[in-house]
Amino acid sequence: MLEIFESLFGHYRTYETIDVVLEFVAIIFGFLSVWYSKKNKVWVFPTGMVSTLIFVYLLLKWELLGDMMINAYYFVMSIYGWYIWTYKSDGEHETPISTTTLKEKKLSILIFIATLIFVYGVYTYFEKWTSWTAYVDTFTTAIFFVGMWLMAKRKIENWIYWIIGDIISTPLYFYKGFTFTSFQYLIFTFIAISGYLTWKKSLNKNL
Repeated sequence: MLEIFESLFGHYRTYETIDVVLEFVAIIFGFLSVWYSKKNKVWVFPTGMVSTLIFVYLLLKWELLGDMMINAYYFVMSIYGWYIWTYKSDGEHETPISTTTLKEKKLSILIFIATLIFVYGVYTYFEKWTSWTAYVDTFTTAIFFVGMWLMAKRKIENWIYWIIGDIISTPLYFYKGFTFTSFQYLIFTFIAISGYLTWKKSLNKNL
């Protein structure tokens, strides 16, 4: 049992206490954000902004550039999403859950490809192609970029991207040594599946 505990959390001995506390706080707000998203509540954005802002600081410090850019992007898109979710085009009704149009599907592909190119350029510029994790990080960054954009527009397909990204990120973060964050993505996976089913039920009800 001691060996398992050491394997999971031993690396935290080398971290500053404040960083461990910040990671824990960011994870709590991350859980709240995903939970509010599942419930289709606008609080997904302010709670998510707290989490992502903390992670931007931590990931920059840990030199995980792709992950840092994901969270910086989340922060910006949370502002956009907060506006979209609360905007009442007719003065009475907020933006409803909907499916992606053909144009939005094409834009999703464009965002995915553009993100791959952008992250590749960043990793190349900073000479960070030192591990296979950099390539996986680039791929998950593109997935999450599309997922966040679709969530901000209240599109049900956002959950599919979250599920795929969370499944990949769970072992990736564990391998990197961030056990708490790995557990976070594992739980995110189940919440994302539940979120998709909840949104689908709500969408079908309104058809």
